[in-house]
Amino acid sequence: MKIAFVFPGQASQYVGMGKELRRDYPEAAEIFKQADEALGFSLSTLCFEGPEEELNLTANTQPAVLTTSLACLEVLKSVGGPVPFALAGHSLGEYSALVAAGSLEFADAVRLVRKRGQYMQEAVPLGEGGMAAVMGLASAAVVEVCQKASEPGVVIEAVNLNCPGQVVVAGNTAGLEAVEPLLKEAGARRVVPLPVSAPFHSSLMVPAGERLAVDLEQVVIKDPEIPVVANVSADLVLTGAEVKDSLIRQVYSPVRWEETILKLLELGSEAFVEVGPGKVLSGLVKKISREVLISNVEDKATLEKVLALTREVS
Repeated sequence: MKIAFVFPGQASQYVGMGKELRRDYPEAAEIFKQADEALGFSLSTLCFEGPEEELNLTANTQPAVLTTSLACLEVLKSVGGPVPFALAGHSLGEYSALVAAGSLEFADAVRLVRKRGQYMQEAVPLGEGGMAAVMGLASAAVVEVCQKASEPGVVIEAVNLNCPGQVVVAGNTAGLEAVEPLLKEAGARRVVPLPVSAPFHSSLMVPAGERLAVDLEQVVIKDPEIPVVANVSADLVLTGAEVKDSLIRQVYSPVRWEETILKLLELGSEAFVEVGPGKVLSGLVKKISREVLISNVEDKATLEKVLALTREVS
């Protein structure tokens, strides 16, 4: 059976994530130790004990979710879990996928996403931009409404094309205010403001992408050893140069998640395992295809379920 691994992004974090695996598996403990050393502070304590407000700061969330995801992956490997034929990650989760593919070293990735979070936060002053989830309206319609609402000084864009009927928009405060009535008029069931502090993946993030490009020049990025489908293209990145380019553009470009999953299905994926905290991606995959098996690994209970599932279908 061809199994794809997918790695979660921001909004999957919670206090206590990874704690059980760190306690019971030396492989997970080693990943958290490496993260603490790479960053120069106890990220592991933040993951296991909080406080939640600090964990939810973008510059902390990004390395925390990456580290927990890679700890889950190492445990899965150590117990003889399934081997993926392809990988993808949602936004920051793409870094987890690239570490899993051998394209990025873990210590480099954890430092990069810490900086990525800082740059994204600093690109737009706090309170001057945000994001909202649009429910019940097709992606093309959301894109069209955003274009209609945009004008000089009003920025609003469709930035997470997650699954049928769920698109996230981002922009400045004027853009968010202008687009909501237009989306409802076009038939959106709900427009829900998201608890994030910046308009991620919008063109307002171009300065963050430019700053990240400088840091990406300082790290070694290898050709992926396992196929990775990138967010920006919903296609395979085959070389280190393609990976670098996609990571820069990803900061200020839409996450084409529905198309990413469709690409993995086209490549032959029969099952998906979400590796890392939460089940956000599992829910999105279910809405994209009801034909595939979906499971997740974030603790011992879910680990056992994945092992049982793969034994069952192998």
